[in-house]
Amino acid sequence: MTLPFFYTYTFFIMAKQKDSPANNNERKNFLPHIAFDSVIFGFSGEKLKILVMEYHNTRLFALPGGFVGVTENLNDAVRRGLKERTGLSNIYLQQCYVFGDVKRHRPAVMHTILQANGHQPGDDHWMLDRFISVVYYALINYTKVTPRPDALSDSCEWYDVDALPKLMLDHGTIVKKALDTLRKNLDEQIVGMNLLPKQFTMKELQQVYEAIRGEKLQRTNFQRKMLASGLLIRHKKIFSGKAHKAPYLYQFVQ
Repeated sequence: MTLPFFYTYTFFIMAKQKDSPANNNERKNFLPHIAFDSVIFGFSGEKLKILVMEYHNTRLFALPGGFVGVTENLNDAVRRGLKERTGLSNIYLQQCYVFGDVKRHRPAVMHTILQANGHQPGDDHWMLDRFISVVYYALINYTKVTPRPDALSDSCEWYDVDALPKLMLDHGTIVKKALDTLRKNLDEQIVGMNLLPKQFTMKELQQVYEAIRGEKLQRTNFQRKMLASGLLIRHKKIFSGKAHKAPYLYQFVQ
């Protein structure tokens, strides 16, 4: 028998809350004092974007993150979290830094988030403990993502990298570190990116570089550099009646 929508929805929410890390009895299922945060980059065709969550009834914005199960590899936990937020499995992932300063421990913030979601955490709640966060950045195809909030959030949305809302705790610093690391490693990591379709034009590739670096590049110099890099395979032009208008298509060497 199919349950009416209201009851189905109620049972769904109760199940999420029962299995959620927000419940103190879930402490035994996760490694103590270790968390991860993910800076998820996507490219819209013009802008570099980052996926940001808003916690329910708090106006607090944060990066997607989570905890590591006691029987779970760290990288597997991060990929699990990314799939839960984006629906994607084939994601380019890079660990970039570990944040562990004492000043990042502000239990009052998490206490506010838990209370806003109907929990009444005591001072011994495990999510109020101090956490060291291992930070990753991910590069994904913006067009293939349907953002999904977690059990404590109202929304999970794309924001332009230069127009982010004010992020809680040290998440703004985390974004800056991830972006700096991506820029430094851009030439080495461009092949592994999922920011572009399988085949793309030189103009589209240049737009990705410009969006990540935050600066305009000289077209001729960029094209010469990329063609000399050995990273690209060039395909024949697709003629559409105006041969001089047809751009070459490229794809990365695997």
